[in-house]
Amino acid sequence: MTLGFAVLRLAPSDFWSMTPREIEAVVRPYAAAAGTSFTRAGLNQLLARFPDRKDTNHGR
Repeated sequence: MTLGFAVLRLAPSDFWSMTPREIEAVVRPYAAAAGTSFTRAGLNQLLARFPDRKDTNHGR
């Protein structure tokens, strides 16, 4: 989110409408520069840590 909002200055609606493939394309150059990679295993860890919710108030 920091990359999307602070670095790329995306509007929240643009950030949240991105597909996983689009997010990967944006993150990949920054991850490579940091010496890390965006992997399926990493995505699975994020999904487990931050599962989608069915409520409409986004966990608030």
